[in-house]
Amino acid sequence: MTEFLFRDDSYLRSTPATVVALTEEGGIVLDRTVFYATSGGQPGDSGRLERADGTSLEIEVAVHPDGDKTAIVHVPANGEARLETGEPIVASVDWDRRLKLMRMHTALHLVTVILPFPITGAAVGEDKGRVDFNMPETPGAPEVIEERLNALVEAALPVSSEWITEAELEANPGLMKSMNVKPPIGQGRVRLIRIGDVDLQPCGGTHVANTLEIGPLRLGKIEKKGAINRRVSVLFG
Repeated sequence: MTEFLFRDDSYLRSTPATVVALTEEGGIVLDRTVFYATSGGQPGDSGRLERADGTSLEIEVAVHPDGDKTAIVHVPANGEARLETGEPIVASVDWDRRLKLMRMHTALHLVTVILPFPITGAAVGEDKGRVDFNMPETPGAPEVIEERLNALVEAALPVSSEWITEAELEANPGLMKSMNVKPPIGQGRVRLIRIGDVDLQPCGGTHVANTLEIGPLRLGKIEKKGAINRRVSVLFG
């Protein structure tokens, strides 16, 4: 198992760690990491692993190994040298990219507040994100939706995380906004993200601490993706 430090502190940029395993493809598993692994619509972090001699190994992306949500594999860029099991390193994320993803992921949570429809898909990008909804018709003019979205950003709402048991989640199905993706089950507890008093939902991603950090947003296209599905895109202003 890997200790996911980002779950308790999304602002932690680096950490000392130890290589505990290597995959056949050259991926690196650490005992602890600040790298978020691709999941839930959010891309995995990129960054570097610094060796004791001062040399660095560039990491292209972090992923979960086949269906195992308890470990994270750091995938080196092409041609990078292998590390050794037991080797001490310092793991550092590409902070500029991570912060953009944190801002956008939090913004997409606000979109689900303005548009309270079942979610059928989502994708977090560095400059653009989108949420797919089971939404037969768009409720209101796009400019009104954008205005309401930015009002939530400017309200400077605190963003925090908390944990509940899997049994508590099962007893409160209303917390689940997604129709297709469920949080990882089997570890006994589930992480929730709370935004002020407007939103509470399961999420394992990284987020800013206050909605004001998101910055101005622009509503992109609202596209029809089926009889009752609509894709809503959001961009930084």
